[in-house]
Amino acid sequence: MMSVKRILVVDNEAKMRRILELSLKQMGHHVEQAADGEEALTAIEGGSFDLVLTDLRMPRMDGIALLNALRERGDDVPVIMLTAYGTIETAVAAMKLGAADYIIRPFEMDTIELAVQRVLAMQAVQRENRFLKDELSRGWGEFIGVSEPMRELYGLIEQVAKARSNVFIVGETGTGKELVARALHQASGRSGLFVPINCAAIPAELLESELFGHAKGAFTGAVRERVGKCELSSGGTIFLDEVTEMPLALQAKLLRVLQEGTIERLGANTSIAVDLRVIAATNRDPAQAVDAGALRRDLYFRLNVVRIDVPLLRERSGDIPLLADHFLQKYSREVGRHAPRLTAGALSRLQGYAWPGNVRELENLMERAVVLCRGEEITAEHFPAEIAASNSKAGGSEILPADEMPESLSMKVHVERLERQLIGEALKRCANSKAAAARALEISERALWYKLKRYGLGGS
Repeated sequence: MMSVKRILVVDNEAKMRRILELSLKQMGHHVEQAADGEEALTAIEGGSFDLVLTDLRMPRMDGIALLNALRERGDDVPVIMLTAYGTIETAVAAMKLGAADYIIRPFEMDTIELAVQRVLAMQAVQRENRFLKDELSRGWGEFIGVSEPMRELYGLIEQVAKARSNVFIVGETGTGKELVARALHQASGRSGLFVPINCAAIPAELLESELFGHAKGAFTGAVRERVGKCELSSGGTIFLDEVTEMPLALQAKLLRVLQEGTIERLGANTSIAVDLRVIAATNRDPAQAVDAGALRRDLYFRLNVVRIDVPLLRERSGDIPLLADHFLQKYSREVGRHAPRLTAGALSRLQGYAWPGNVRELENLMERAVVLCRGEEITAEHFPAEIAASNSKAGGSEILPADEMPESLSMKVHVERLERQLIGEALKRCANSKAAAARALEISERALWYKLKRYGLGGS
């Protein structure tokens, strides 16, 4: 059930304030009123609010002035604007100033309720993401994502990090396997270095020297002694990326190092003790690599003490808005410009795409969009054809993004489409349990039955 939120309703019409107050109280929220922007600022000074619902045109201080005053004070409380048809352009301008949403008058209360739920949910995600990033930056790296798969990943990293056990990280290309490895090292408390090595990127004849080092004169071109990555990472962590690409003969030598805790440089006869913690990674199924003869079975067992599967981006599409915004900010800073924003249509395409290249592909796409975008908004036209043509991932009928809606499509129809989709997805996730779906939607079971009947979705 949604927790009680403090909402401030601002409107110069007492009757409208009362209608909105009653509706929001039925949703379970605490509601206060203000007749204009000045009264609203006084109320906000007396206590914080989770949401401000304000009319655009009011005497003394209108909605735009109120929004500006809040932002100048550093108050990031989300603001929903109520506007008449004749002031839509002003409402859009308010969105650019930081308003969370706008609603056109006259409206149905269902529209208000849906907008409030959506904005409060996004606010919760943003707050939670900031908290998680703060927590992670203290101990084990910086991740972006608050989805359930990422929560499980964070918990596993925290649980495994301080153990000395070797770890096998499995995930498709671009999921962030090295980021997970670095996080494990940072939280491990080991004083040594984190030393990565990509086993697929180094020619087989050079990989042994990279791992174990060599003595002067060990082979042609060995004009000086070289310290290998295993020795360099002693006391810390060595990260063997794409370990299934390592030649089998070299895998046998690595296994011996792990068993005995010593290495020998190429061309040398002395053993050097090393304190290794190995984190290996692959974009293949390691068990299948063993069956295919690409990975020694005994080495697999030695490395696979703890396995961590990195979630695919398509499995956590709810994190895409956060990731996209992060990369937009990053590459906009690099080129010295204000970060453009994604339109609803563009975001819908991103969340409907399968992402074979995962987070790395999304990052590259956002860099491309920053380079190509000349205005303040990134639309689907800035994306490659395969992404621009993707559909919304959510179940039910596809939502038509607000920025792509034909003029003949009313707000009421748009809201109904969204409700249908959300209800359909909730029922799908909850195995058609109406009680569970109602809890997921944060509405009463009675309200859900009413909407099922209204939309002809079946009430059995």
